[in-house]
Amino acid sequence: MIRKFQQYIENHSLIGKDERVLVALSGGVDSMVLAELMRRSGYDIAFAHCNFHLRGEESDGDERFVRDYAERVGVRLFVKHFDTIQYAENHKISIEMAARELRYSWFDELLKNQGFHKLAVAHHADDQIETFFINLLRGSGIKGLKAMQPANRLYIRPLLWASREEIKCFAVENDIQWREDSTNQETVYFRNKIRHELLPVLDGIKPDAREKIRQSVECLASENQLYRKLIEENLSRIEHIDGVLHSIRKEELKDNLQLLFEWARDFGFGFPQCETVMSVINSESGKEFYSGDYQLVVENDSIDVFPIDLHDENPKLVQNVFAKTPDFKIEKSNPDLAQLDADKIKFPLRLRHWRQGDRFRPLGMHGSKLVSDFFNDLNFTAFQKKTACIVTDADDEIVWIAGYRIDDDFKITNKTTRICEIFLQ
Repeated sequence: MIRKFQQYIENHSLIGKDERVLVALSGGVDSMVLAELMRRSGYDIAFAHCNFHLRGEESDGDERFVRDYAERVGVRLFVKHFDTIQYAENHKISIEMAARELRYSWFDELLKNQGFHKLAVAHHADDQIETFFINLLRGSGIKGLKAMQPANRLYIRPLLWASREEIKCFAVENDIQWREDSTNQETVYFRNKIRHELLPVLDGIKPDAREKIRQSVECLASENQLYRKLIEENLSRIEHIDGVLHSIRKEELKDNLQLLFEWARDFGFGFPQCETVMSVINSESGKEFYSGDYQLVVENDSIDVFPIDLHDENPKLVQNVFAKTPDFKIEKSNPDLAQLDADKIKFPLRLRHWRQGDRFRPLGMHGSKLVSDFFNDLNFTAFQKKTACIVTDADDEIVWIAGYRIDDDFKITNKTTRICEIFLQ
C-alpha cells in the first residue's frame, strides 16, 4: 500500500521536492493511516487537529489520542478549539457547514503563517462515491458529479485511490490505532444515509458497483475538463464586462440554458432561477432576479448582472465657483460637466443615487418630471438607473442628473453673476 500511495502522489504531482505538508489528523482510521503513510514515506510533515466540542468527552478523548500519537512519533502538532454550535447559530448555517468553514479557515491560516506548502486530507475512494451521490441528489451538473479531485489549490488527497476497506486492513495489519467517531453510525446525516443505506443496496445488486462508480467519476472528471474549456471559450467570446457590470446579449446566448447557467452560477444564481430567466427572456423585459450578492436583470437586448451593493462605486463630486465674466460661454459639448447659477444653489452640494419618487424639472421644460420617467425616456437599463449619479443641494433638490440634464431652476441666465461648475471624478 505504501508503494501505491507514493506512486499516486508522484503520478498526480501532489507533493514537490522539499515541500512541507500539514496533515489533517482527526484520530479516525483514515487520517491515522494517512499520517502513517506520510511519515513512513519520509515527507516533511506536521499534524493539525480540530476539536469542535460536538461530542463532549469523546471530542476531548480524540484530542488526547492525537496528542499522544504526535508525541510518540516526534511530529509537531497544532490543535485548535472551536465553539462550533455558537458559530453555526451566529451564521445561521448547519453544524456540518460550520465545522467545515471553521476547519478550512484555520487550515488556510496555518498554511499561510507556518510556512507549509500543502495540506493533506484523508478523503478516500468511498468518500468520493458518497460525494457523487450527494451531488447527484442535489441536482448537480457535471461540475458536481466529478466529485473531488486529487488536488484543489494547496489541498491534496493522497488517499483518493484507496477504499475504506483497504485503509482499515492496512491499519490492522500494521497495528495502527485509531478512534471511532460515534456519529459516523448515525443516519441523521445525509452522507451517513448514503454510506449505510444506499451503498449496501448497490453492493447487493452488483458486487463491483463501487469500483464502477469510481471509474465513472474519473471519466466525468476528464470530460469536465473538456467541458469547462469549451464553456470558458464561449463565455470569453460573448460576455461583456464594463467595470462591475457583466452582460451577455440575448442574440449571443441563443436560448442556451446551460450556457446561461454556467455564466450565472459564478454570481450565485441556481439552475432553477436560470430556467425562469430563460422562460421570460423574450417576453418580460425588466424582470429582476437576486442571489446573495448580485442582481440579474433581463433587459431588452441583454442579460445584465451586477452587485446589489454598489456604494463602493460612487465617484467624487468636484465643484468650482467663480465670477461670471463677459466672455463666459456655456460649454455644451461635455455631458460630464454641469454649469449652474451659483446663487440659486443652497450649498453644500451632495451626491446620491436615484430614489423612487424623485422629481426634477429637466432643462427646457415648464413642469416637473419623475426621474424614473426621464430614465425610461432614455431607455435606461436597470444598471444605468441604479448607478446614475444625482447631485442635490442642501434641501435635497435635484440640480443635475450627472451626465444627462441639469434642473431648469438652476440654469445660467443673463442675470447670473456667479458660476458653479461641477463634474464627477
